[in-house]
Amino acid sequence: ELARQARAAEGAPELLRALHARGARVGILTRNSYANSLETLRACGLASFFAPDCIVGREAAAPKPDPDGIHRLLGGWKAEPRDGVMVGDYRFDLLAGRAAGTATVYVDVSGEFPFAAHADVSVRSLVELVERLA
Repeated sequence: ELARQARAAEGAPELLRALHARGARVGILTRNSYANSLETLRACGLASFFAPDCIVGREAAAPKPDPDGIHRLLGGWKAEPRDGVMVGDYRFDLLAGRAAGTATVYVDVSGEFPFAAHADVSVRSLVELVERLA
C-alpha cells in the first residue's frame, strides 16, 4: 500500500529523460523487494525508464553497502566500474558505489551533507543534478 502512494522526487523524470537522451543505462539497487520496487516505480510514473532486469532488489544481491548489486548491474551492461555512477541519499549508497569503484553522487535535500566525504559530487536535489548535467 505504501508503494502505491509513492511520488517521484522533484527532478526525477527530467533526470531520467536526460540520461536516456545521452544513451546512459540506468538501474536501481534497493534494500526493498523487487515487487515493491516495481510498484513504487509504477506509482511514480517512472517504470518505463527501467528494464525489469535492471532493478536489483534484496532478493538478488547482498545489501548495500556491499557492492554486489552494482557489480551485477555493471556486468549485465558489460560496463566497467569507471563508467558507472551511484546516486544515493544515504551513506550505504555511497559506500557501495565506492566499494564497486564507481563515481558517487550524494543527494541531500537538507543541505547538511553528513556523508559528503564518501561522495564525488553532492547536490541538494535531482533538479540540481539535472542542471549540472546540462
